[in-house]
Amino acid sequence: MKSKKLKTARIVSPRKSTTVAKTTARRSTTRIVKRFNAPGIQYAVIEMGKITRFALMVTPVSRGPVHMQLGEALRSLRSVLDKQREKANVTVQTVFLRDINDQTLCEQILAARYGDEMPATTFVHQPPCTGAALAIEVWATCGKPAYVERPVPNVVQSSMGNVTWTHCSGITPRNPTASVYEQSLDAFRQMKEKLKKAGVEMDHLVRTWLYLGNITGPEGDLERYMELNRARTDFYEGVQFGRGHVMAGVRQAVYPASTGIGMCGTGITMSATAIDTDRKDVFILPLENPQQTPVYEYEAVYSPKSPKFVRAMAEAIGDYVVIWISGTASIVNSKTLHTGNPGKQADQTLTNIELLLSQKNLARHGAPGAGATLRDLAKLRVYVKRLQDYPIIRRVCEKRCGKNIPIIYVVADVCRSDLLVEMEGLAFAKRVR
Repeated sequence: MKSKKLKTARIVSPRKSTTVAKTTARRSTTRIVKRFNAPGIQYAVIEMGKITRFALMVTPVSRGPVHMQLGEALRSLRSVLDKQREKANVTVQTVFLRDINDQTLCEQILAARYGDEMPATTFVHQPPCTGAALAIEVWATCGKPAYVERPVPNVVQSSMGNVTWTHCSGITPRNPTASVYEQSLDAFRQMKEKLKKAGVEMDHLVRTWLYLGNITGPEGDLERYMELNRARTDFYEGVQFGRGHVMAGVRQAVYPASTGIGMCGTGITMSATAIDTDRKDVFILPLENPQQTPVYEYEAVYSPKSPKFVRAMAEAIGDYVVIWISGTASIVNSKTLHTGNPGKQADQTLTNIELLLSQKNLARHGAPGAGATLRDLAKLRVYVKRLQDYPIIRRVCEKRCGKNIPIIYVVADVCRSDLLVEMEGLAFAKRVR
């Protein structure tokens, strides 16, 4: 993984820039310094030495036309980001829509707002549980050691501490009438093409999001999600994920963390994040839950070709660890628990996430001195299958995680008919070495 020196760097000497970035990263500390929760906006502020990152969840309070709700959401964002002493770059955003027909208007408004600084953007047809026309998850970065570049449309690269993240968003198949298998293969091919144009190979992937309409619906003799899994397995064949940067001693399979979740309609949308660096103190560490069967070892009854992802992917970067939590549900071993009970399923899901993040689990995987709790989450997405279950699922999340963690709740079908809720998240943890 070789790091990129982005064109927008403001330090004249690339060699000096790299040295400064490495030194700063190794001496810095990383922590969530603030969480804020108010009607319409929630956010977490993550301090990474001289760089500050923001995880923001925005859901309009008003119930007017979509353009007015989007305008309110953008004003809420500006009310936070414009107060920073240095310019904040919005790098990635996911827009959850109640009505997919609103996408074109939203695209036009966002293009007018951001101009040449458009973040990598994914539109997903998943209605917010609050009844709003849309909700937006946003990642932003500020600080002089952080550099941002947009090498190709809907691809954004951000560089911090000589580590570059490449965000590739809004990928949809070019032939929406093809089979799920062919559409999925095409979307993965586009992902590879976009990353390659940005100078990044597929083996750098650490996180993917796969949105599939009618996810449990039929596709020939199988379900649509099974056919997506078949395409993913075939496309990943021969890719050595994390090559050269997998933490020493890792024996399990290495795949990106991932969410495969339903959405309205019958389409497919994908997005992904890759990491690129030449630092010797950066490692990736795939995480599994000791109480769950790795999904890539699932029995054929769940999918003839098992889903190829890990339960979480940890990135150890100097003195901190970023943990990308895959889509997680109420599953122990490989069986669904608490069928028909949304509250208990939500509670079990959070217990599974808690086990993944724990110091004990990271030590078991070869990273002693690192770990996190539910209260260390920078953000959480909660996919609710039935809108009527939203109040009880929200109560469980607030009880377990606290009320200040930024959370977006959207209506989305889950990949098994007996699952009522799925969650994903991101945590930052200090690493003691």
